[in-house]
Amino acid sequence: MPAARPLFDYPKYWAECFGPAPFLPMSRAEMDQLGWDSCDIIIVTGDAYVDHPSFGMAVIGRLLEAQGFRVGIISQPDWQSKDAFMQLGKPNLFFGVAAGNMDSMINRYTADRKVRSDDAYTPGGKGGSRPDRASLVYSQRCREAWKDVPIILGGIEASLRRIAHYDYWQDKVRRSILLDARADLLLFGNAERAIVDVAQRLSRGDSLAEMTDIRGTAFIRKDSPEGWFELDSSRIDRPGKVDKIINPYVNTQDTAACAVEQSKGDAQQEAGSDVQVLELLPHPRLERDRTVIRLPAYEKVKGDPVLYAHANRVLHLETNPGNARALVQRHGDQEVWFNPPPIPLSTEEMDYVFDLPYARVPHPTYGDARIPAYEMIRFSVNIMRGCFGGCTFCSITEHEGRIIQNRSHDSIIREIEAIRDTVPGFTGVISDLGGPTANMYRVACKSREIEASCRKPSCVYPGICENLDTDHSSLIGLYRKARELPGVKKILIASGLRYDLAVESPEYVRELVTHHVGGYLKIAPEHTENGPLDKMMKPGIGSYDRFKQMFEKYSKEAGKEQYLIPYFIAAHPGTTDEDMMNLALWLKRNGFRADQVQAFYPSPMASATAMYHSGKNPLRKVSYKSESVDTVKGERQRRLHKAFLRYHDPNNWPLLRETLKAMGRSDLIGNGKHQLIPTFQPAIDSYQSARRKNSTPAGSPKAGRVLTQHTGLPPRETGKRKAGKGKPRSGAR
Repeated sequence: MPAARPLFDYPKYWAECFGPAPFLPMSRAEMDQLGWDSCDIIIVTGDAYVDHPSFGMAVIGRLLEAQGFRVGIISQPDWQSKDAFMQLGKPNLFFGVAAGNMDSMINRYTADRKVRSDDAYTPGGKGGSRPDRASLVYSQRCREAWKDVPIILGGIEASLRRIAHYDYWQDKVRRSILLDARADLLLFGNAERAIVDVAQRLSRGDSLAEMTDIRGTAFIRKDSPEGWFELDSSRIDRPGKVDKIINPYVNTQDTAACAVEQSKGDAQQEAGSDVQVLELLPHPRLERDRTVIRLPAYEKVKGDPVLYAHANRVLHLETNPGNARALVQRHGDQEVWFNPPPIPLSTEEMDYVFDLPYARVPHPTYGDARIPAYEMIRFSVNIMRGCFGGCTFCSITEHEGRIIQNRSHDSIIREIEAIRDTVPGFTGVISDLGGPTANMYRVACKSREIEASCRKPSCVYPGICENLDTDHSSLIGLYRKARELPGVKKILIASGLRYDLAVESPEYVRELVTHHVGGYLKIAPEHTENGPLDKMMKPGIGSYDRFKQMFEKYSKEAGKEQYLIPYFIAAHPGTTDEDMMNLALWLKRNGFRADQVQAFYPSPMASATAMYHSGKNPLRKVSYKSESVDTVKGERQRRLHKAFLRYHDPNNWPLLRETLKAMGRSDLIGNGKHQLIPTFQPAIDSYQSARRKNSTPAGSPKAGRVLTQHTGLPPRETGKRKAGKGKPRSGAR
């Protein structure tokens, strides 16, 4: 892995003398109280400002503050005019713009493209506090407010939309968000390294145009620089004519117009009858740090879904920071250049970031208003970043990378103590020690050399890689240390568990089940059938069965009544009607009833989204004749797949009866134990009324989450749960 300068190894900017602020200011009055005449950097975000390390604006803001810069926050501004973007004055260095912790379109719309009424990142949980495509709108308003101030895009919306990408809501391929936002620079992935480097250079008087060597950045470039080899992957690989070897220092697109190259080619042809000229060229595979891969142009992928799938495959093959090459993609007459991903943070750097002086509560301007996302995480601790699972529908690996970045035990324990001592309302229960997954902490490749050269999209699919060290001992030790802290009554694990890893460590499963399950545990098999599981890059249901046996065994040994609550996805690419029928039968056999279900949501840049758009599988070599993928796009079929997950809902029985008859499976209609739905149809109104009565209020933290009920659980109780009883229902996708 290339070396990187530590975050804490930069000289401090002169404004360090002001010291850390209780909260990063959101008004001129707060700036006056701090003694500031201006902000060096202003962060514009679509989320409410919560000064907590689970919120992106707080992490970046506090990190820049630790570098000595004065950082202001403009949170959820009125985007109808530039006025709200001028409230803190003109920033001395740049505007940092982010849509928030979620892509704004996913935040604003359901998988059925309906406007959400709630927003977990807004005070009171109310929807409508951010615009569609927030990064674009905020950037435009910043430019209107101060035309000469650089604009730097960041956050997950910028990461997932940095290249030409399929947009589910418009059902078309859009340009790179860098161009549409007219920003000066885009930072993708976890941006701590890039943002510190950019801020430090700007403070020294460097221009953004000179900053072309920063990893994890995208920018507009006129041409490939001298000394670089351009590898053309703008077409799907297939046999064709062999072009003459050209000078690698000349951009391939300019070769036709290059008189020197043309004359060289003519001279070689003339000499061909007598002497064969052999020219030795640098091999691009041996000089990856000086090679750029040309992706198909925006105009090409926009009109050719198969070429889009090819581009998506190339992109995902260049995501390992140890061997990734730069990418370039033409948009009209402009070139968007993408440097390799950022180098992962070391444990010392992770500790540095998480030990910054966060207030750990929302900004006082919100008063007593509840921010649902904060309510969910205020007593939880993030112990790591990244995920090497590579699930095709998920954005975690694409944004945070597949190399796990870990905090030290000491840093984690300090945060638990800070929660205990400072966070209002703490009752002694830590709601989660986790991250993107609960049990990838300190799980890594056995060899740094192999890790740096590996190009596999997943370390656990189709099976656990033989080079992956699945030792859970450090995590077990962390759990034990945390339980022993004075004032801490219970440590729960609420992050999704990677159960195919967990079964490799029975000691970990015993520790987890005995001490850290609050009645139920969430896991994500996502499906039971191999067709969709292969397209998701998820393990077979056999891994779930193995984990379930261990879970029940250790629960019984501990004398506890505990339940597994699985997540499932409807309408994922590669899923047939028969797959969903078999999943419904599995749910009924195992006593599960999903109160709400989530259909597949095509997020920008995901491999599953490329499958959805193109009908091709980018996990394998793509061609016009390569493997086709079943996709679920029509409203009726998406509704049918969701109906199979809610097989117990009388509202769905007419559609299911019609479908089962068409599939030749009328044997599943009836009142028998092994049949899926009954023959009779009850009145719908009374059932709907009962559902509304028991539904979760729109503003609560669980609103909009998918709930799966195990029919073996005890009835819902009012007030405090009885000792030893599990929760009646839980969150599931």
